[in-house]
Amino acid sequence: MRGTVYTKFIIGYILFGLFGFLTIAILTSDWTFDHLARERAQELYNEANLIANQYGAEYYNNQMTRSEVSIQLKAVDTFLNVPIWMVDTAGNIIINTRDSSLTTASIPDFDPASLGRSLYQIGYYYNMFSEEMISVSAPITSNFRIRGYIIIHSSIRSLKGARDALLNISYFTLLVIFVLSLVFLVIFTVSIYLPLKKITAAANAYAEGNLKYKLVCYSNDEMGYLAATLNYMAHELNKSEEYQKTFIANVSHDFRSPLTSIKGYVEAMKDGTIPYEMQEKYLDIVIFETERLRKLTSSLLTLNSYDSRAVLLDISTFDINQVIKNTLASFEGTCGKKKISFVLTLDEKIKLVSADLGKIQQVLYNLIDNAVKFSHNNSSIRITVSERNGKVFISVKDTGIGIPKDSIGKIWDRFYKTDLSRGKDKKGTGLGLSITKEIIQSHNENIDVISTEGVGTEFIFSLPKAKN
Repeated sequence: MRGTVYTKFIIGYILFGLFGFLTIAILTSDWTFDHLARERAQELYNEANLIANQYGAEYYNNQMTRSEVSIQLKAVDTFLNVPIWMVDTAGNIIINTRDSSLTTASIPDFDPASLGRSLYQIGYYYNMFSEEMISVSAPITSNFRIRGYIIIHSSIRSLKGARDALLNISYFTLLVIFVLSLVFLVIFTVSIYLPLKKITAAANAYAEGNLKYKLVCYSNDEMGYLAATLNYMAHELNKSEEYQKTFIANVSHDFRSPLTSIKGYVEAMKDGTIPYEMQEKYLDIVIFETERLRKLTSSLLTLNSYDSRAVLLDISTFDINQVIKNTLASFEGTCGKKKISFVLTLDEKIKLVSADLGKIQQVLYNLIDNAVKFSHNNSSIRITVSERNGKVFISVKDTGIGIPKDSIGKIWDRFYKTDLSRGKDKKGTGLGLSITKEIIQSHNENIDVISTEGVGTEFIFSLPKAKN
């Protein structure tokens, strides 16, 4: 943006004030004066008509003398404060209420028809006045003939004074509007432009890779929401970047360790460092490490399929109780060595669920495998199936070493292993719980964990109950 929009806004604001002033000074001034002139002319014309129809007609009908008419016209002049003339058709002034010396004068080039349809004219009236006047004339008729005219003049100084008074009100109104718009401009600057400028600076910083840039905006409107969203986006991107670095470091470590072992043992067998009779032992170690690499690669591909949303669920209806029993059968050997027993609490009324059978088997295997791995000898693992609000909840609870409080929120992270588990989890990749959570979430269900260090851990996940 670089201030361009705001600069245009300021220029527009200044032009608004300038053109508003010019409009009032030029157009409004002319329009106001024309309006006042028309109103004044209409008033004078109405008076001229009344005088012409009454006194002018009586004069030409010999019902009143010129002296009597002059007295009446002077009385009207005193009331209206305007000079009144009575002239004949040739333009000779018969009566002038202001200057008796003009009584015998005549109007040069007098032409009543020059006004056309206009009621009035503004000017010096045939150069008979030293200032501009507004003049109207009304014909005097007698015996169906025009015998003369009543002409009323009024100085336009009063019109200009009235116009200027109205213009002053307009100027004051414009000033008030200009000040109010200035207040609006200040509000716009504080509430929109400055936050937008901060947001632009933050966006540029984020674009340059500075994801730790802190955008400060305390507004509670859309600008504040946008700023908070950008802050959240930067925070998540920064977390993603750090996670990516950690992920790569973990992958590198987990691949490097077995590869180093494999390379070392194979080279030792090749150069004779390991005698032939002991090679079988170290070949077993090589096979073990190879299997570990295979499991790690397989788990990474599984997680990648969830990340890309390419995983397709094969939803079917199956007996969850039977799946749990079948999965437990896989652990008979391990549990026999550690003397671990399983306590099943299954409700025979709850059997059928709708889910991907293969993936739910993987979830159960991962959770039970963790429970067996971290349980003490001569302990028990409780597996419970229950129903609430149309959902089936499966719980796997052990009485093992538990998870430290500060590690509970991290157990779903890829490659994460608690310090307590590192000594026991020799074969683990640190991806089992990540895969488990992805599977459950792909079913639009939830999984949660409750654990106390030294007491045990319980995993609970939900599945949709099959419709009967």
